[in-house]
Amino acid sequence: MAEAPALSADAAAALQRFLGHLSSRNSAEGTIREYRRHVTQFFGFLQSRGKPWSSPDRATLRAYLATLAERGLSASSIGGRLAAIRSLYRHAARQGWIADDPVAGVRSPKRPGRLPRVLTVAGAARLVEAPTAMTRRSLRHADPARADATARRDAAILELLYATGMRISELASLTMDRLDLGSRRLRVVGKGSKERELLFGEPAARALRAYLASGRPALAARGAKASPALFLNSAGGPLTARGARIVVDRWVTASGAPASTSPHTLRHSFATHLLEGGADLRTVQELLGHANLATTQIYTHLSDASLRTAYRSAHPRSGRADGRADGRPGR
Repeated sequence: MAEAPALSADAAAALQRFLGHLSSRNSAEGTIREYRRHVTQFFGFLQSRGKPWSSPDRATLRAYLATLAERGLSASSIGGRLAAIRSLYRHAARQGWIADDPVAGVRSPKRPGRLPRVLTVAGAARLVEAPTAMTRRSLRHADPARADATARRDAAILELLYATGMRISELASLTMDRLDLGSRRLRVVGKGSKERELLFGEPAARALRAYLASGRPALAARGAKASPALFLNSAGGPLTARGARIVVDRWVTASGAPASTSPHTLRHSFATHLLEGGADLRTVQELLGHANLATTQIYTHLSDASLRTAYRSAHPRSGRADGRADGRPGR
């Protein structure tokens, strides 16, 4: 789809008021940016067809969704764009800017019921431990000090992502004052500016200690000014979410992990492995920062082997030879 033309004055004003509403609700910056882009594109589409932003008809709405599908967008991507449009019109109707909500009743495209991709426990270990091997080899690098510093940083990043299940944006926004290495806890700010506390184990703590002892000081020395960010880039500035994704991509390739592995794969793996280990669903919900338990329930897709093992060990009539789960002979 071509870039949207400049919006008319009334459409631009409606968009700005809507974005102001999102800001007042402490919506995440990424959400506001995406909603701005999606609504701007839709308003541009309406203008190209001579339709006012305030009252698009169903045929025009369907034509827009069809255009997105023709571009090859997935049902999930189209649903995301429709969610932004739906949110604007719902707010506009509530505020009395328009008489009726034209998007009410418009269904989002049906999404395929795919389960999230997860790594095995061994696969996750290979990925998060890969930078440690690089640290040991860094003296043979053209710039050994830089290689050692970034490898220690990358090890801490991967260990934290898998140990806590945090989002990549949450990791990038971490500052030094939010880390309590002694008690192995940290505080992150998630969606809707909601703060939560996360725990991490000794492997992540060990990687963080190594990074803070020599990796971070070496990177900080390259910067023009001191940064409060926990993770720094090679120039000594704060590592962005995009930079952190590049870090993960680099070690996905180096470790031989599936090419589709992403930061969110580590989040999925964190939740799945917790549940397979016996964690309570509510606990996992709290750690992931999900507002609704239904969102967390997707991670209950334990492997068939895990289900069989749990059933056979727990149910008294599971078909075991002794007929009992407690090992005592049946009557």
